[in-house]
Amino acid sequence: MAHAMSDDQVAGELKKMTAFIRQEALEKAKEIQIKADEEFAIEKSKLVRQETSSIDSQYEKKFKQAGMSQQITRSTLANKTRIKVLSARQELLDDLFEKARGKLEDYSKDKGKHQELCKNLILEGLYALNESKVLVRARKEDYDVVKKAIESAKSEYKKSLNGKEVKVELDEKNPQPEGCSGGVSIVGGGGRIDINNTLDERLKLLETDALPMVRESLFGKNVNRRFQD
Repeated sequence: MAHAMSDDQVAGELKKMTAFIRQEALEKAKEIQIKADEEFAIEKSKLVRQETSSIDSQYEKKFKQAGMSQQITRSTLANKTRIKVLSARQELLDDLFEKARGKLEDYSKDKGKHQELCKNLILEGLYALNESKVLVRARKEDYDVVKKAIESAKSEYKKSLNGKEVKVELDEKNPQPEGCSGGVSIVGGGGRIDINNTLDERLKLLETDALPMVRESLFGKNVNRRFQD
């Protein structure tokens, strides 16, 4: 037959049960705290990563923007500098050909040189036209020189083409216009074909044909140029 517990025994059992419950509660609280700390650490790490990624993204964006802005600035300055250089070069070339144009008339004042030049210019026209009769136009002040040049050209033409004759007349009704620096025009095809061999026209051709060579001689070869003239 079981005996009833005394008050002391009941108090002891209650004390044991209280201690057990308290221990259980402490352990449970500890587990909750550990789990909470772990979750906090995870969440904190996640937030840190997100913020770091955001900062990195913003920095990269700003860095790219700064780099692009710098490139645009460099490109703009380079283009401005290039335009200034090209403009200065063009001014120099224009001045060079302008000075050459100013010396054309001085060249034509040397009767001997001008006569020889006119002979060669007439010959060039005769070979190009290959006709039996042509007209030559010149400045009025050059008529005497050109007449002698015509005779020399006819003689050389006949000799070079095994006796082939050509009639060359000075067209005194249509002289070269005022301001012409010298040289001649050779007219064939019944007046339809006009080979302009005046000094002014030859200089224009020289500006076009010889410009790349003159440019390279003055400024050197352009390594960035993909195609050559």
